[in-house]
Amino acid sequence: MNMMIKPIFLTRFTSQVLSCTRRLFLLSGCFQPRSAHAPFLQSCRGTLMPEITTLVRCSDLSTQKYSMIYTLPHIKLLRAISRLKLFQTAITLVLLPPVYVLYFQGYASLFLVSYSTGIALFAGVMLYIASQLFRRVVGMMYLDPSRTTLKVSHLTFWGKRQDIYLPVSDVMTIGDTGDSATETVLKLKRYSSPETFYFSTRFGRVMDKKGFEEVFGSFQ
Repeated sequence: MNMMIKPIFLTRFTSQVLSCTRRLFLLSGCFQPRSAHAPFLQSCRGTLMPEITTLVRCSDLSTQKYSMIYTLPHIKLLRAISRLKLFQTAITLVLLPPVYVLYFQGYASLFLVSYSTGIALFAGVMLYIASQLFRRVVGMMYLDPSRTTLKVSHLTFWGKRQDIYLPVSDVMTIGDTGDSATETVLKLKRYSSPETFYFSTRFGRVMDKKGFEEVFGSFQ
């Protein structure tokens, strides 16, 4: 009986040892680098490199040297007006609550409250209209050395400068926008977006006629 038990015990023990050895081998293979993984890593690097290169190229747009083709000298005046309207609206909104406090305490008349409220609402509406109008006015335009990217500078809602970069191929010429070259205000439109900006060759100055015509066509 003992002779039969020993072979069975040895067989089971041997199989358990082998299974444990296989598990240890697999675990060591997972955590240790193998040469078989090298082609896979190289293929992964190959797929990631184009994306990284694309991001770098997009970020380089703001660091390239651009040549100015158009400028609007009055953009500084529009910026000052935009910030002044913002300051005026802020002052009006700050002074309005004390007027209501004085009214409820009996120290201010209804006329003063109505007048102050009307002024505050008017200032807010004018600020919104002026900001929406001023932020669509083009202050400056530039071309990159390859003549393929147009840099457009305009104002934000807060009166600060903002630059956008447009492919020249996406910018409509003056003829495509439906405007005439003799008009005072011209539209800057794109084929891929309904957003419209405005510029003027009468109040603004074309600094580089050749570069300007490469983007918008002939304007004379």
